[in-house]
Amino acid sequence: MRILIIEDDGGLSRGITFTMEREGYKVECCSGYKQGLAKVQKTPPELILLDWNLPDGDGLDLCKKIREFSHVPILMITARDMEMDEVMCLECGADDYIAKPFSLAVLKARVSALSRRYVLKTGSKRLLVSGDISIDGAEMKAYKGDRALDLSLTEFRLLKYFLENKNQVLLKEQILEYVWDMGGTFVEENTLTVNIGRLRRKLETNSSSTEYIKTIHGMGYLWEECHD
Repeated sequence: MRILIIEDDGGLSRGITFTMEREGYKVECCSGYKQGLAKVQKTPPELILLDWNLPDGDGLDLCKKIREFSHVPILMITARDMEMDEVMCLECGADDYIAKPFSLAVLKARVSALSRRYVLKTGSKRLLVSGDISIDGAEMKAYKGDRALDLSLTEFRLLKYFLENKNQVLLKEQILEYVWDMGGTFVEENTLTVNIGRLRRKLETNSSSTEYIKTIHGMGYLWEECHD
């Protein structure tokens, strides 16, 4: 597993790196917001250790920024230890939180737990596969064969939901709740229809066909796996 440490305390970074590399992890370090974001975007890691206080930005803001395009596990490191601080980290998208000072043994256990959850969640580099369609969950990328698909976040979430529920009829209400209604905001059914249409056009060989996503009239949609 590849770990990226975003921490401006050089001594702490070296200590963590030494410990993690002894456990077999590959570790890369950077010391600021801009450098960290650039590394995540260029070479996505499989786990991030992210300091709250960075010299050129806020770690929580960086966590939220990363969450816009990646599901990579993030462990926040901070000198703050109030309950509200932990809540803020988790609400910004972090998977776990550890307050300074901490023992490297405890950090190692936290990283190990996150890595196990990552492996269970992804299983392999390609998280979900159906025929020639596949999804890389770590990098939030979708492919048709070897060709990367240019999907919006909504289209990606739709495709992921279909591939997680292959050969099952999904009610329109279920899809709306999963893809859009995370914050309790009502979305019109027409929004679903439009986005299904866009996703179809990016997936189908023939624009007039329904090669993957079948419409079940009066109910919803079905991803029919018939290409394996």
